[in-house]
Amino acid sequence: MERIKVVVIDDVAETRENLRKLLSFEPDMDVVGAAGSGPEGIEVAKQVEPHVVLMDINMPDMDGITATQQLLREVPTTQVVMLSVQGETDYLRRAMLAGARDYLTKPASADELVNTIHRVYEMGKAQTGALRAVAAGERVASREETRRAKAKGALIAIFGPKGGTGCTTVAVNTAVALQRLASDGRKVALLDSNLQFGDVGVMLNLRPSRSIADLSQHIGELDSDLLSTVMTAHGSGIRVLLAPPRPEAAESLLASREGEDAEKRSAIETILKAMRDDFDIIVADMWSWVDDLSLTLFDTATLIVLVVTPDIPAIKSARLFLELAHKLDYGADKLLLVVNGADRRGSLKVHQIESAMMRVTAEIPFDDRAALAAANRGVPIVVRDRDRPIAEGISHLAEIIYERLLGAEETDEQPAREVRSQGVGGTNMLRLKRAFDRN
Repeated sequence: MERIKVVVIDDVAETRENLRKLLSFEPDMDVVGAAGSGPEGIEVAKQVEPHVVLMDINMPDMDGITATQQLLREVPTTQVVMLSVQGETDYLRRAMLAGARDYLTKPASADELVNTIHRVYEMGKAQTGALRAVAAGERVASREETRRAKAKGALIAIFGPKGGTGCTTVAVNTAVALQRLASDGRKVALLDSNLQFGDVGVMLNLRPSRSIADLSQHIGELDSDLLSTVMTAHGSGIRVLLAPPRPEAAESLLASREGEDAEKRSAIETILKAMRDDFDIIVADMWSWVDDLSLTLFDTATLIVLVVTPDIPAIKSARLFLELAHKLDYGADKLLLVVNGADRRGSLKVHQIESAMMRVTAEIPFDDRAALAAANRGVPIVVRDRDRPIAEGISHLAEIIYERLLGAEETDEQPAREVRSQGVGGTNMLRLKRAFDRN
């Protein structure tokens, strides 16, 4: 197995040494050089030709952005990861324009750093393969051609119409379990669409240095590279688009903007479209409310996973949602009913829930202790307690979802329909009102 050669360029000697020590524990990585300035780092890179360079953005004489531009001209097969204490989107954008593959805010966690190095290394291998193909006279498809050839990613909306059903726990763990099943190279993303009070970052122990709010000011420039940089890598292999760190930051995501084709498109719709272009499966953790934003997700979704607990209030809310789903013309094949805490003492039985609603797709056993410990530690249940019944229940749900998606591909079903909305208060809300008024 090829070892990943890394060079560290940072003007602080302590930082260089700390990064060297941290990466020394990785069995497939070698720090083959270090430098305290941009010009020195470029010379080191020319000599050792590293796979990945960790570049500080703020250095005297030559900043990291200028150094990145020059380094990539000299060693074009190297992948640069920018490191900075500055988390602002403007810095991020400038770094990407200079050619950096990713951007990490200091101090980056060990998992975040290692996962990023592995990811950009794989990107570098693909780039090197393309260059060799060109040299051999082979035709290499452009990124746009590749995107056109690829089907839109499937959106799995995880929704609990009543709070407290464990929707976030199901969404986080299902995403991780789906990534394990995707051994064929399919990419899984997790979207925290609870824009004001999202907990996905807490459940995965991810620092919210970048979030979906960072994209709101750059919607017109949104591309694969910018989206990838704002998303956060998790040790399980999934990529996560976190909710804004403050509730008020969600406002800009709900505003409409004029698209190139004169249609109104909200920022969240544009982001969702970009995610479906780049990922095979997107799991969306939703909130317990039906509004214009949630309707956009429902309309786009390939599957809606309805999460309920086995109690009368949760079943009542779920039945109301099913009535609404019928009025909005969502087919029964789009809905999966999941009972969370199915075997809880004194609760309704699964057959009682089915007789009142619809067939139950999956049952997740009750294990409040494991769920609470996983949430407090920020480690998914399917990772921390994978042999417990609760983890097996969620993994079984992921298998059902994955098989449904594969089955849809094999039968060449039409992708989820795209719906044009007019932002908050627009077409979707009119549809909602008409659905409630319909008899």
